[in-house]
Amino acid sequence: MLHTVLIILLMIVAIALIAVVLLQSGKSSGLSGAISGGAEQLFGKQKARGLDLILHNTTIVLAILFFALTIAVSYFDL
Repeated sequence: MLHTVLIILLMIVAIALIAVVLLQSGKSSGLSGAISGGAEQLFGKQKARGLDLILHNTTIVLAILFFALTIAVSYFDL
């Protein structure tokens, strides 16, 4: 019973994580954008604001939940 609940929660979190990642805006375009985007991210010139900040924080929380649920499913599968 617990294993089934954990798998259902894992699937919901996985779908939510995919949706949140796809909703985020792209940081750069092309090779030159990748170089300048990496420099801006490293030196912190451009801070995330508004919806981008919410999506970024939600991605972190969902990723942590995803890994925790994956470990729990594998533990209770034994």
